[in-house]
Amino acid sequence: MPYDIGVSRDLPPSGRAISAADRRAVANWLFLLCAMIFVMVVLGGLTRLTGSGLSIMEWAPVAGVLPPLNHAQWEQLFALYKQTAQYRLVNDGFGLAGFQRIFWLEWVHRLWGRLMGLAVLLPLIWFWLRGRLPPGLGWRLVLFFVLGGLQGAVGWFMVASGFFPDATAVAPSRLALHLGLALVLYAAVLWTGLSVRRPVPTGPTAPRGLRALVGGFTIALSLTILAGAFVAGTHAGFEYNTFPLMGRHLIPRAYDQLHPFWRNMIANIAAVQFDHRVLATVTATLGLAAALAALAAPPALRRPVLVMAALVVLQYALGVATLLYVVPVPLAVTHQANAVLTLTAALVALHALRRPRAGPAA
Repeated sequence: MPYDIGVSRDLPPSGRAISAADRRAVANWLFLLCAMIFVMVVLGGLTRLTGSGLSIMEWAPVAGVLPPLNHAQWEQLFALYKQTAQYRLVNDGFGLAGFQRIFWLEWVHRLWGRLMGLAVLLPLIWFWLRGRLPPGLGWRLVLFFVLGGLQGAVGWFMVASGFFPDATAVAPSRLALHLGLALVLYAAVLWTGLSVRRPVPTGPTAPRGLRALVGGFTIALSLTILAGAFVAGTHAGFEYNTFPLMGRHLIPRAYDQLHPFWRNMIANIAAVQFDHRVLATVTATLGLAAALAALAAPPALRRPVLVMAALVVLQYALGVATLLYVVPVPLAVTHQANAVLTLTAALVALHALRRPRAGPAA
């Protein structure tokens, strides 16, 4: 994800020179957006784990800012929710008070998304009009804003799958799409912020193979997180609550029970959980290998890689604990939050390991 903005020239169209203070201000704003996306991912995990995501049956980007303001409005929304299979099969009889508990979490989740849109748009306009954006950055940030809006539409596309007859939760594939797009946006904003802060690699040379190990780790981690979305979507964490064996077997016998075979990867609980375990093990192994390789690196390169390795070890332990204790909400949310932190550490380490560019531009 190379983006070395302002390397060969440092004058925006306005003619105003971009100062180090400008870069710091823009980078800090982008890091704040990353923090908001992180909170959004955690809120999304909570809505999924508590079954709150289906409590609001309308996508009203503007009117939905206001919650119900009187008893009649609450009863109207509750009547809509009673039409869902989730209410009939899971929450039948939990009353208006129970509905209000799950409603507020989903409402906060959606409100936070709207606030994120403002947090992108308003500072973007301000920085752009004052000529404080490095060259080439403005339109990339416009693209981020558009992708954020698309993420809201994808979120509704996901939620709508939970309103199908006999559906008590959203479709796993749509959940994976929603989470995947959120993490792509998070990674793009984070990388851009790091590149605004340090547009030219100036650090020491990395030991041979370290960059490849961290890059492989980042890819494996991304695949593991997506596999985790299918575990969550199929509720696979409530089965095979033993480790390292799944029941009495290393490879569950039900692994290939669906046809065609590829459907096992996204819909077979045994296969989905096994694949997540294997990917997590590969990711942790790559993280530890990168940490060993980083021991020979200068401190500026060694530290981010060691932090990355420590977080993936913690992530592995959280995953095992979440499985053994049958998915308690606090552990499951912590597991999801730490996945984003581990991805953050991987991207920071990968950015620090960029090769210095040769030539006049550098």
